[in-house]
Amino acid sequence: MSDTVETAVPRKKRALSCIQPSGVPTLGNYLGALRNWVAMQDEFECAFAVADLHAITVRQEPAKLRQQIREMFALLMAIGLDPEKCLLFVQSQVPAHAQLAWLLACHTQYGELSRMTQFKDKAQKHADNINLGLFAYPSLMAADILIYRPDLVPVGADQKQHVELTRDIALRFNGLYGNVFTVPEPYIMKTGARVRSLQEPTRKMSKSDENQNAFISLKDDPDTILRKFRRAVTDSEARVYYGEGKDGINNLMEIYSAVTGKDMAAIEAEFDGRGYGDFKAAVGEAVAQTLQPIQQRFDELMKDKAQLDLYMKQGAEKASAVAQRTLDKVMKKMGFVLL
Repeated sequence: MSDTVETAVPRKKRALSCIQPSGVPTLGNYLGALRNWVAMQDEFECAFAVADLHAITVRQEPAKLRQQIREMFALLMAIGLDPEKCLLFVQSQVPAHAQLAWLLACHTQYGELSRMTQFKDKAQKHADNINLGLFAYPSLMAADILIYRPDLVPVGADQKQHVELTRDIALRFNGLYGNVFTVPEPYIMKTGARVRSLQEPTRKMSKSDENQNAFISLKDDPDTILRKFRRAVTDSEARVYYGEGKDGINNLMEIYSAVTGKDMAAIEAEFDGRGYGDFKAAVGEAVAQTLQPIQQRFDELMKDKAQLDLYMKQGAEKASAVAQRTLDKVMKKMGFVLL
């Protein structure tokens, strides 16, 4: 008889992240968050969603929204999210999200929703369209999270409030009906590069910036990338080093470090005695090289609409199988008749 003892392999923790299809992400989105998602696939049991239902809290042009949903899904695959390693799907293609959102809305208090800072911000920006969806969307966000029963939700500082509300809803529901939901913890991701505007380097890089030279889109071609970096705001000192008051150069050094893996000391040594022109060109070339394989894969996926739609369909089916189990359990606990 063997003396070996089998040890159970601990299950990977589950993590979930969503992104709205609100246009092509920037270099800042990629280096700050999306690149981390790719690494997370191996560390956690992950679910990633294109959160298209959240996009309609502001008015959308239907054909443009349809295109942006496809583009975002293709881009997530192009950066390296692998449907064999994770759940990758479009939110609206998994109807259980919207169903659970209503059940959770009935367990969410008016006061909780009215305190959400994102509602206040968006209500100011879209004063002509302060709709119920905009007010109640944290209930949908809670459903997006809880339906996959994750242990962790990767968040930035601006999303932490929503995870805290999700935890409150889960605890309230579990208190009423028994232990249904996993109460997730916010997971502060390993710090990605903090990429700033190329024109106003005290501000975050944003795709909604009116100045096209301020941001790098993940779809920008090499010539556009090089041109935008050539025009990047710096200072008059003409010496490459990381220091106070050198916001423009600090930003370019952060970007160069993120795409090459070099630390600040190595970058300073590399460009010692060389001007800003050389440095800007090197940053632009390094970024273009980093984005080239992503863009190539994205173009391949977008050219074959039937194959892309098949990836979406398969992702939705896998996600629905998980989501429906949670929804059925919730409805049964609440007293609904399931046939």
